[in-house]
Amino acid sequence: VQLQASGGGLVQAGDSLRLSCAASGLPFSTYGMGWFRQAPGKEREFVATINSSNRRTDYADSVKGRFTISRDNAKNTMYLQMNNLKPEDTAVYYCAARYGFDYHFWGQGTLVTVSS
Repeated sequence: VQLQASGGGLVQAGDSLRLSCAASGLPFSTYGMGWFRQAPGKEREFVATINSSNRRTDYADSVKGRFTISRDNAKNTMYLQMNNLKPEDTAVYYCAARYGFDYHFWGQGTLVTVSS
């Protein structure tokens, strides 16, 4: 199983980025997917999740209204559209795949840096 996160970069506050997570080696359409992030010196935290059928999403309070998670099962890819980025969104963003409530597979992370 491979989860390849991409799309990170250096942006200014207020800018937008779209992260992608390309999955291979698993029946993607049967797995729920999620995004997590870890800021320097902090623990990893939940950002957003989407269920396998693309019908239910959930977000951390800190990103509600600014981030949108989506997936394209035909492309085995998940996305995170991040708008109105803030310096506190600076972190390494990880994608993960879950079956049920447990995340079984993790990607390598992509760095997002938001300057003020």
